[in-house]
Amino acid sequence: MIRAALQLHPAKTPAPAHPAATLLLLRDGAHGVEVLMTRRSSNASFLPGAYVFPGGRIDPADHHAHCAERVPGTVRRHRTAVQAALRETFEELGILLAVQADGTPVTTEHVQDLDRNLALYPQLQSRGWSLAVDRARMLACWTTDRGVPKRFDTAFFAALMPGQQAPAADEMEQFEPVWVRPHDALSRHQAGHFFMIFPTIRTLQWLADFEQAEQALAACAEDAPLWTSCPRGGLVGGQPLRFMEHEAPYGELALVCPDGQLEHALDWQHERPVPLLRHLHRLTAPNAGVMTGPGTNSYIVGGTDSSYIVIDPGALHGDHVERLLALTSGQIKAIVCTHSHPDHSPAARPLAAACALLTGRTPPVLGLASAASAHANATFTPDRALLDGERLVLDDGVHPITLRVIHTPGHAANHLCLVLEEDGLLFSGDHILSGSTTIIDPPDGDMSAYLDSLDLLAAACEQENIEFILPAHGHVIGHAAQAIAQLKAHRLRREARVLAAMRSAPLSGLDAWVALAYDDTPEALWPLAKRSLAAHVQRIEQLAML
Repeated sequence: MIRAALQLHPAKTPAPAHPAATLLLLRDGAHGVEVLMTRRSSNASFLPGAYVFPGGRIDPADHHAHCAERVPGTVRRHRTAVQAALRETFEELGILLAVQADGTPVTTEHVQDLDRNLALYPQLQSRGWSLAVDRARMLACWTTDRGVPKRFDTAFFAALMPGQQAPAADEMEQFEPVWVRPHDALSRHQAGHFFMIFPTIRTLQWLADFEQAEQALAACAEDAPLWTSCPRGGLVGGQPLRFMEHEAPYGELALVCPDGQLEHALDWQHERPVPLLRHLHRLTAPNAGVMTGPGTNSYIVGGTDSSYIVIDPGALHGDHVERLLALTSGQIKAIVCTHSHPDHSPAARPLAAACALLTGRTPPVLGLASAASAHANATFTPDRALLDGERLVLDDGVHPITLRVIHTPGHAANHLCLVLEEDGLLFSGDHILSGSTTIIDPPDGDMSAYLDSLDLLAAACEQENIEFILPAHGHVIGHAAQAIAQLKAHRLRREARVLAAMRSAPLSGLDAWVALAYDDTPEALWPLAKRSLAAHVQRIEQLAML
């Protein structure tokens, strides 16, 4: 758990999210699936003028109606919500998904006999009708961003448009009902003519993959959302953008702006350090590339009252060294290299020398010496080898910082990670990356050692409540234990594909196997993939899996 006093922004309690529900009514048009949308009143207190799906808050009447009904085989977790979605659709657009007492659908004539200005449920009860909840499929659950003053926890459902009914807006909350193809709605929004909010956009992007309405409904689980999301927002090019949980910036936004503050810039740049916490900055080196992503992240831990520890000073770029020196004023207690690869360690000695010139004190360069198996451009000898479990301490008298060393061979024989114990942060070097998987390049790289090290890190996350991973390349990763589990599962799935390739073409070699095991990877990346393929082959042969 991050110490509250070290967050960049004052804590604030997000507004409560009110339960709500909405309904995507679908039909097949001449050019593909269409969805019914309406424009909210320009005077609405929430999202004025936005195009939305019909829906609204869940009322107590929806819950009471749910409890009063006893329909065999339809005990559903979201029954109250779906009833709210169907009720709101009737009230706003005059469309009713309901059945008569004998189970036959209500007709247009039946619907016209109802008064939209009166409570729906008594009218249904007096006629022996009930809402056709089983015709709606659970699609997704969206919760409004934490930083928005008016928030909703909204269940999204999908259903086929009932035959022989036509939408008629209530002209109070909703206006201009329109059938629209998802692609067209998205294009019009992009052009500035069809205002929609993030959950609507992302839901339409999902729907756009289907050619027919029945295909979309078939993709929906009957009683479980396909996704559940409470987006987070950041600044890109000075403009707010929102992200879902599976997208790379989400974890960083959760760390820096946990209560939904829309203040963190996500643009990659190399000129200025990026504050992540009061005692933690990231400065990305100007060495962007296929192997390094936006560049190598140097992490600066500490403050003026405690001095600093620099993790992974990076490749030898004079400007990068000068920026590290400027941020710390040379008051660096130690320089730690997670491993000896040429994008991580070469700047360590020049940075130490620059500190000596500025302050008269040379900080030690710490890490593990490169093994004999290391490539010639990855040789490294620290001033002192860090022991597994060793702790490096900074203390300003108020907020101590303890970095514990974990030896994690696999990506490189001399790879190590660091845990900031007081705040549950894992500095993962190249062992875990954001947005990609690291290369395991034998002989210095070893797949079995890599997987064993993943297990060590997973155990540390579970035992010590580590929430965030700070990789050497890419954004901060949230839900640390889950991310490691997913990474290991991905590696094992890849290994299964490698094994299948070896079995299908036993007399072939890496060139043939890479095309089979990495056919989901762009061919331009196969030369890099062959390195990890060789590590998988080595592991398979060691385990005698063939």
